[in-house]
Formats: sequence, C-alpha cells, structure tokens
Amino acid sequence: MSVLEKYIPRLAVMPLTALLEQHHVHLKIVNERKTRHGDYRPLPDGSHRITINANLNQYRFLITLVHEIAHLVAFTKYGRYIKPHGVEWKHTFQQLMLPFLRPDVFPNDLLPVLARHFKNPKASSDTDALMSIALKKYDPETHKNYIFELNHGALFITDNGRKFMKGNKLRKRYECKEVDTGRVYLFQPNVQVELIKE
Repeated sequence: MSVLEKYIPRLAVMPLTALLEQHHVHLKIVNERKTRHGDYRPLPDGSHRITINANLNQYRFLITLVHEIAHLVAFTKYGRYIKPHGVEWKHTFQQLMLPFLRPDVFPNDLLPVLARHFKNPKASSDTDALMSIALKKYDPETHKNYIFELNHGALFITDNGRKFMKGNKLRKRYECKEVDTGRVYLFQPNVQVELIKE
C-alpha cells in the first residue's frame, strides 16, 4: 500500500490494493518504456504480473493500472481466447473504473473527459487525443509539443532522432515528411515531438 501512495491519488490506494491482493498480482513499477504505459502477464504459478511505468502522472498511472487489471479479470471471467481489447475487456474496464470516477479521486476538469472516454474505452489512452491532452496537463513540464500544436511546415524531431516536416491533416492524422528520405508518414495529433527552432 505504501508503494502505491507515491503513484496514485490517496483515496484510490485502498480499493486498488484490495484488487491487487484479491487477484494475486505482483505489481512491478519500471523505468519508462516508449511503446507502452503498462502490461499484464499471467505467471506459471497461477499468480499475475502487472508492470507499470514509474514516470506516469498519478491519474494516468491509476487508469493504466486499472486497464491492466481489467485484462486479468476479463481473461479469468471470459477465457483466454477473447480479444485483448474486445467487448469483454471494455465492459470489465468500465466496471472496474466506475468507482474511481469521482471528484475526490480525479480533478473536476478530467471527469467529463473520462466519462466520455469510458463510454467506449480505447486500447490505449494515447489513441484518445482528447484524453491524452487532458492528462498531459498533469505531467511534469517538458520542452515537447503535440503535433497538432505545430504550424504547417514546421520541422520537428521524434524521440528516435528522426527529423520531419509537418504537412496536411487528413481525417484524423497528419502527413509528415521525413527530411532525410522524403518519405511521408502519418502521425496521430497527440504525438509529442521536439520543435526545431529556426
């Protein structure tokens, strides 16, 4: 319990600790992984391991932890052959998250965004641009910008050091041309990148 107090809102600690104990979960908090916020693995001894990135703000950490517990509960209840982010998982995630969607756990500005998101939760909170942006307000300050904030034609660098120029917006994503190769890639609007000052 004392470990969780450092990572999630205080009033979420007891109910989440109870969930972790009930389902025999080994919670592992790790350094940031660029590709995911967390993951779930069943272990050979019948227990379960959930791994969460340590660098998440308290609200994203809570949502990610419940997201991973929902995988465990859905697989236990419906069997191992369900789709990882299918209807069963969505329903389970909604049910597990409901007790936490209150003003003494989440700030008032996040609650309407979360209510909208949990009508049909996505496989990753990052693919819901509105929620991703709302949660970012609670991250430590960085020198990065979202793609959608950049001007057309702006140059930027991604985490892996590649340089791009922002192009046109398609339906949901932006076409961006890699400077070195001339190849065009599609970027989600809420990808965080470093603007190259000219």
